[in-house]
Amino acid sequence: MRRAGRGMLAAALLVTAAGAAGCGTDARSLCGVVVDSTTYADPATSRADVTSKLPAFAQNCDWMAFAAVTGSSESSTCRQDPLPIAATRAENPNENPVVEDRVRAHRVQQALPRAMRLFDCPTEGEGSDVLGALRYAVKQLAAQRRPDLPHELVVFSDLINNRGDLDIGRLDLSEAARKRKIDELRAAHLLPDLSGYAVTVHGFLRRKTSSPDRFPLLESFWREAFEAAGATTADLL
Repeated sequence: MRRAGRGMLAAALLVTAAGAAGCGTDARSLCGVVVDSTTYADPATSRADVTSKLPAFAQNCDWMAFAAVTGSSESSTCRQDPLPIAATRAENPNENPVVEDRVRAHRVQQALPRAMRLFDCPTEGEGSDVLGALRYAVKQLAAQRRPDLPHELVVFSDLINNRGDLDIGRLDLSEAARKRKIDELRAAHLLPDLSGYAVTVHGFLRRKTSSPDRFPLLESFWREAFEAAGATTADLL
């Protein structure tokens, strides 16, 4: 009897997990979207990036979390609810691909308005807390974590973090100093856990107004930071 009970419990857990993540067609990715509401949000190009790139990204997602970059991202009151995109088992009990496509098409359309609203977050302190937004996005995704699914994070930001323990403008970018800073951030649990994530950044260093010699070194810093955080890939576009 005890052995049968364990089997029933395991089966129930599998059904629950399938219901939360969707069914009926091939599973897609668990996704996070980070939108920078600080000075990056000013140029029309930044908003156009989200408008043109997010819908296609959302097509490959079963579930999506949102986070805003503000001056205090983790404690920000500017939030958007996560978006389940795939049909649940309750919505599509017969795993009908037509039902799945209908549910998905409706929900994918909700991704863009939610992301765009993050551009208009109220000012919350000075500067940009990019790392805090990444941590908040990953925190939401951790609650949905499924090792069998791909995990993707798209970031619409210039990555000019200048809050807390990381001030990009004053950062020593020598190789040894970059490594030391990344080790400090990791030891302080300020790097998000991006193990298994594919990360894509749109708008990286968009405002290149001074010190062009630092740009390649800043790219090296962020690539090294994402690698240290566990990301499988990091595209800085």
